Amino acid sequence: MKHKKAEADLSPIQHLRNAYSAHFDEHRRERQFIASIGFFVTFALTRGITHAIRANRGPFRNIGGKNGTHIHHMTFGIIGLLVVGYLWILQLGIQNKPSARLSRITSYVYGAGAALTLDEFALWLNLEDDYWTAKGRESIDAVVLFGTLLTISALGGGILPEFRKRLSGQGARQ
Repeated sequence: MKHKKAEADLSPIQHLRNAYSAHFDEHRRERQFIASIGFFVTFALTRGITHAIRANRGPFRNIGGKNGTHIHHMTFGIIGLLVVGYLWILQLGIQNKPSARLSRITSYVYGAGAALTLDEFALWLNLEDDYWTAKGRESIDAVVLFGTLLTISALGGGILPEFRKRLSGQGARQ
């Protein structure tokens, strides 16, 4: 009875935290989920920014103006993947009892780096800047976005029903 009262006194945020902790009690699964979120968010933001650049909107420009040096976002993705890979070689954020913060940060950066790199897959496949051509764009947006959403659902989908159960007072799953 005392446990049910304690559950009833929790705020919705505390219920969500408890559901998250119960669902991701194993840190490797949480890293997969966070990397998927990093991939999805970065891919969506990158798509938005590249469309804004093409439309001449927003603060992003080539270095030195319109005819200046263009740094492809794949460059930042590769740097992110190299940094995370090196940290993981050192076992930072992935050991048996990792720092939760470092584990989450490196997982997110890994997903973001993968998104930045894979978004320009046609560039490294064809060795030409065909980002805006049919050759470089054929349904990759829809496939990657849908695949990422499926990944997020598969890895983290159980957290929402767990949260609803806790919020409605039914308590933690047995």
